[in-house]
Amino acid sequence: MSEQEIYATLVEIKEEPTALYKILKFENLVSGGGEAKLAITEGYVFLNGQVETQKRKKIYAGDIISFNDQHYQIALKGQTEGYEVVKQKPAAKPEKSKAVKKMRKPISF
Repeated sequence: MSEQEIYATLVEIKEEPTALYKILKFENLVSGGGEAKLAITEGYVFLNGQVETQKRKKIYAGDIISFNDQHYQIALKGQTEGYEVVKQKPAAKPEKSKAVKKMRKPISF
């Protein structure tokens, strides 16, 4: 049985170990630390293919975090050689629609 090939976004951390919830928070995968902790305890986060429910689980370089059907490869800052980097095209800017100014009704007291 062969391993499944996945594409992961590279996440650089300054030091290891780093707490799992901090990675979710600093990479803006959630809106804050409380939401990160809730997502982890509810079982929405996978670490190296296994459901992870420990909020402060120690994360090291080489670990793969999966959240919301996205994969993230952890690497130490400055030690990213050997990782395949795929450059993405910048997203096309959406056309700005002309705003329609609504007239306000005057109020009186």
